Amino acid sequence: MKRKHAKTLALIYHRPVSANVKFDEVVSLLIELGAVIETNREGLRVGVVLFGEVRVLHKPHPSPNMDKGAVAALRDWLEQQGVTP
Repeated sequence: MKRKHAKTLALIYHRPVSANVKFDEVVSLLIELGAVIETNREGLRVGVVLFGEVRVLHKPHPSPNMDKGAVAALRDWLEQQGVTP
């Protein structure tokens, strides 16, 4: 895993939940983990196919940072799949 992706993963697992997790960096990390990204969803929704599951992420706007609840949910999902920093 590239250093950039390792830093993003560490930021996702940081406690308390960080408000500085950039959406584009998370998408890049998920692609590195083998995800297929579906951008043809409604509005700012982005489909993520990973670990045999489909999850929908909402692209934040106007800020590039994900909200804390989305980061916590992503961390829980990655943790269930055995992805740790």
